[in-house]
Amino acid sequence: MQQPIYPEHPILLVDDEPMILLSFGTILRKSGVNNFQTIEDSRQVMQALEDQPVAAVVLDLSMPHVSGLELLGKINENYPEILVIVVTATDDIETAVACMRSGAFDYLVKPVEMNRFISSIRKALDISSLMNEVSSLKHHLLTESLEHETAFSSIVTESKKMRSLFHYAEAISASPQSVLITGETGTGKELFARAIHDASCRKGAFIALNISGLDDTMFSDTLFGHKKGAYTGADTVREGQIAQTAGGTLFLDEIGDLSETSQVKLLRLLQEKQYFPLGSDVPKQSDARVIVATNRDIQQLIDNGRFRKDLYYRLRTHHIHIPPLRERLEDIPDLLDHFIKAAATSLRKNPPSYPRELVTLLSTYQFPGNVRELEAMVFDAVARHRTGKLSLDSFRETIQHDQDLHPIVLPADDEAAILLTKLFGRFPSLREAEDHLVAEAVRLSDNNQGIAASLLGISRQALNKRLSKKKSH
Repeated sequence: MQQPIYPEHPILLVDDEPMILLSFGTILRKSGVNNFQTIEDSRQVMQALEDQPVAAVVLDLSMPHVSGLELLGKINENYPEILVIVVTATDDIETAVACMRSGAFDYLVKPVEMNRFISSIRKALDISSLMNEVSSLKHHLLTESLEHETAFSSIVTESKKMRSLFHYAEAISASPQSVLITGETGTGKELFARAIHDASCRKGAFIALNISGLDDTMFSDTLFGHKKGAYTGADTVREGQIAQTAGGTLFLDEIGDLSETSQVKLLRLLQEKQYFPLGSDVPKQSDARVIVATNRDIQQLIDNGRFRKDLYYRLRTHHIHIPPLRERLEDIPDLLDHFIKAAATSLRKNPPSYPRELVTLLSTYQFPGNVRELEAMVFDAVARHRTGKLSLDSFRETIQHDQDLHPIVLPADDEAAILLTKLFGRFPSLREAEDHLVAEAVRLSDNNQGIAASLLGISRQALNKRLSKKKSH
């Protein structure tokens, strides 16, 4: 079964024969396309193109008043982005060559076979969509401003990496194709999905669904709904999330946890824009845009046979990878201000100030939980504070507790860091490393301070100072 066609703008059918227009319209409707317009008088074509955007033009060659070949030249000159499919009863090589030179995308000979007609329309729309996306990407990547800045207002950032992702997200927002959003836990994948939806100006709703832990029956029932009597307890008809998201965006989080059977159903939805409610053998159409997210390594799941490769490539038509907080530390001050105000408002307190050292302290932390972890830290600190300024203590406690539970994982080839970790049981502080080096130098020199100082590369006086300071502590 071929995938239905859902052009954003109408397809323009131009022919002076009403029966031909009726035939083309019938073919389009059978393919699920209702977004088309017909014109019998060729003199009206240029005005129609001026009045509204058009997805593609199907143009008869032999017409009174203005010929199809003349119109083809005008369309190509004034609207080069519109692909034109020429239809004619003349099966002549010279005419076909002339049309292609004048900018025709395809050349069909009457009577046109249905599959050939739909195939040509589909290819024209696919290429037109790609051209529009490339043009949109160029525009967004070459300009600093966003057309829909408010769509991204919930994502607090000054990071150049993040701003470039905003431009990409806005560029693909109008595309009907699916989007794969990847990133660690707490980076804001759902916020990005919602921003893409808001920037797209789609008329339908944004519905978010976490599919982790859903078996195939629960997944199908939640997404596709069920008929009355589909299973014990199904006493009424129930619409699924897909139906409720008509014309909108469906966001599926934790897509890496989807079962193999459910993966097949999702693939059908994306390929054919169709789904079956539980208990029904009659397919329903969907025009919902699907965005998915995961914090898992999908490629590894594919290699282990736990995720379908064809579904992966269908999902990642557009791909956004959100960097972790530790790779955009410049965002910490703004995030800190934002969360302090939000926490104070929630707890009905005046927003406290914080010491300058707090930003430095947070910048040394790995943040395995990313922005969500920082938010939790701030809310806890604001809830506990009693003075006008936040204390560093609650942040230090949280950071130390997490580092004790989750030591920093060092690269396998970082021999020096691994050796230090083995020696101290964890990565040492500067003071601990210095004390250890001084003690080892003194031991190896058999308490000869001159030799020990030489081993350390410092003067004897500098070594004496360190030893005296250590004794005083």
